[in-house]
Amino acid sequence: MREASFIDRNKEKWVVIEHNLRNKADVAPGQLASNYIELTNDLAYAQTFYPKSKTKDYLNELAILAHQQLYRDQKSSESQIKRFIAQEIPEAIWSLRRPLFYSLLIFSLSILIGIVSAHYDVDFIRLILGDSYVDMSISNIEAGNPAGVYEGGSEIGSALAITINNVRVAFLAFALGIFYSIGSGYILFSNGIMVGAFHHMFYQHGVLEEAMSAIWIHGAIELSVIVIAGGCGLAIGNSILFPGSFTRVESFKRTIKTASKVLVSTVPFFIVAGFLEGFVTRYYQVSIWMCIAIIVVSFLCIGYFYIIRPYHLSKIKGWI
Repeated sequence: MREASFIDRNKEKWVVIEHNLRNKADVAPGQLASNYIELTNDLAYAQTFYPKSKTKDYLNELAILAHQQLYRDQKSSESQIKRFIAQEIPEAIWSLRRPLFYSLLIFSLSILIGIVSAHYDVDFIRLILGDSYVDMSISNIEAGNPAGVYEGGSEIGSALAITINNVRVAFLAFALGIFYSIGSGYILFSNGIMVGAFHHMFYQHGVLEEAMSAIWIHGAIELSVIVIAGGCGLAIGNSILFPGSFTRVESFKRTIKTASKVLVSTVPFFIVAGFLEGFVTRYYQVSIWMCIAIIVVSFLCIGYFYIIRPYHLSKIKGWI
């Protein structure tokens, strides 16, 4: 191919790439990589057939600029992570605020149902929690250690097993949302019923306050993030049921991308909850003030990350 023809065929493409590179335009990393590959291919062709031409020198300069731009993007990965945590996650939480609120309502209502059912049906607690668990709890209560169940096993082993189980429950609450929100609602409802029945059992035996000081050391975070995961699942189901101006597929794709960001944000909290349950809850009788402090700080952290910060940023950024 004559050099003039080679230039005519690719000139428009080179001009666009050069404009983006020299003006440092906001080009997607994938597109930048594609441009770099095209430039290096054209440069290799020019080096082969026009080794002494200005075209080769021009393409070589552009290839260098593209390489530098790619390298700069690699170095900025840390800032992208910071932006993901500081901006994208709060924005995702804010956009899902309604299903998250509905999730809280479902969970709270199911706790109330569990309490009322246990109050009026003496066998309800055993039906929900199982005879062996109830008998063990009663034995611990009689021994003066209502939350003795949390002292079993090694600290590391307990923390790891608890974290894995909590993540499993959260993933189910998230993934089952694809069944038109019914699956997520079931996970929230069933767990809420258990929590309500569990608390009423301690109330019946007059040790509710002492038991709560243990349960909520880890439960403040653990139950909060299960509610959040359930809210993500409800959002996924709603995206299928009520796609709005999008097709159902497009609505589902958009929502699952947003909900996944929120779900990812819960993982560190589950790790903290697992650590507290494995290492700290077993020492709940050491100091009631220690228990209260941990519970209050836990709720403050959850409230700040999932309510206060998204609301504050929504005012600044003008999110709809």
